[in-house]
Amino acid sequence: MDSLKPPGFHPKYLKLCSEDEQSFYGFGTTWGFPAMSVKLEHVLKDENLIKNIEEIAKDTALLHGVLMRTKETPNSPEVVSYAPFTLFPTPVPTALFHQALAVQTHFNRLVDRVSQNPAFLEETLASTIKVDNFTARLFNIYKQVQEEHRPQSIVLGLNRSDYMLDHSPDGGTSLKQIEINTIAASFGGLASRTPDVHRHILKVANLPEESNNVLDNNPAAGLARGLAKAWELYGSERAVVMFLVEDVQRNIYDHRFVENELWKRNIPVIRRQFEDVCRSGSLDESRRLFVDGHEIAIVYFRNGYMPQNYTSEESWEARLMMERSLAVKCPDISTHLAGTKKVQQELAQRGVLERFFPDEPETVAQIRATFAGLYTLDMGEEGDKTVAMALANPDQYVLKPQREGGGNNIYGTEICEVLENLKSSTERTAYILMDKIQPVPVQNYLLRPGAPLKLNSCLSELGVFGAYVRKGKDMVFNECVGHLLRTKSSEHADGGVAAGVAVLDNPLLV
Repeated sequence: MDSLKPPGFHPKYLKLCSEDEQSFYGFGTTWGFPAMSVKLEHVLKDENLIKNIEEIAKDTALLHGVLMRTKETPNSPEVVSYAPFTLFPTPVPTALFHQALAVQTHFNRLVDRVSQNPAFLEETLASTIKVDNFTARLFNIYKQVQEEHRPQSIVLGLNRSDYMLDHSPDGGTSLKQIEINTIAASFGGLASRTPDVHRHILKVANLPEESNNVLDNNPAAGLARGLAKAWELYGSERAVVMFLVEDVQRNIYDHRFVENELWKRNIPVIRRQFEDVCRSGSLDESRRLFVDGHEIAIVYFRNGYMPQNYTSEESWEARLMMERSLAVKCPDISTHLAGTKKVQQELAQRGVLERFFPDEPETVAQIRATFAGLYTLDMGEEGDKTVAMALANPDQYVLKPQREGGGNNIYGTEICEVLENLKSSTERTAYILMDKIQPVPVQNYLLRPGAPLKLNSCLSELGVFGAYVRKGKDMVFNECVGHLLRTKSSEHADGGVAAGVAVLDNPLLV
């Protein structure tokens, strides 16, 4: 295991590598994607062994708590099943994996600095809020909170930066960021349980060496450490952490792992929905937030990232009340906006990163090395060029709206349909255009309840979890706290685990 770790790597968390170490490990360069283990390739073709391992794998997932509630009874703990996952872990180049971990604390600081820059947010989102009602509603809350005295100086960020491995025509492979999620970044809990599942499967398949190449991973504990730090700074032992959740609770066990880490620290947790905050939420004269009689130290948003989460005007009023309160918000409204696709596109423009890291050229270089091509669709000459470029070669790009949750992106001929209709309309500014990443497919089996087992050509997406806490101007906590690999059949262009397309996975470092 130690041979897989660059200098400064702790078993749970990666410290930032020095410039010399980055050079040694090839950070910022292209790498050829290594072939899958010959032994593993052989196992994939052994139908009798696969059939035996399938049953063992499902039982092992259940034993380790890799669970989801069923579609039929999403709010009942009486009927659960294993969360979908790959039969085997997916090969990922060691250097690119560590590159993703090493840059995460820089992305934490970048998100935080963007959230503190009202001029940048207003300028960047000016065109988007004219045509995207959801972003506009969020921005209106942001403006209202900005105009009032900010009651809370504690900022908590729990985010996840997602990447794919881009295979270039010259044979090299590089790490490219898909997006950064600043609200409700999921699967930190279940990802903490899957390494032991894959290690056991590999041992049963007589692949002990490969089993050693699946690293320990505990994002749940790391996310909880960020929450605990913010709770301590809030300064009231009676105050609780409130998970703001959806009415459908299929993915509750992912939450529970983080909740339980907080309870281990004697930090009380409650779960409430928007409707509960509407019904019983209130602010006292000091703007302390109370819900059902509980003083709220932290509002942890596991809901509120999609338009359909706001079922009424009362939901929007509840969001405003929470944002105006003394409670620490995770994320606060400015950090939520910092995670929009439009901000991502603007950060990729020449000279923009330097505004946020004026004296840190190495930091800028590490962040920029992960950027794919991102293009504006604002009205004007530059946006017109983007439209023409996309229409000429739609298969080379992805059209992205300002939405989270997976399954929203537009590909191929649909890009032409959308842009032909919008190319002369300001409504096109609700989207950005991004280069389509070209990963190398890998063979694997995807285990889903009720689905037949078959060998698939698969594509994977690597997520890296970050946690930070700032009090006033001081960053008091900033860590990379773990990772997540999700894999889907290459026949699907878009969609995550919650959407029923991707499944949970682990990197097999090679």
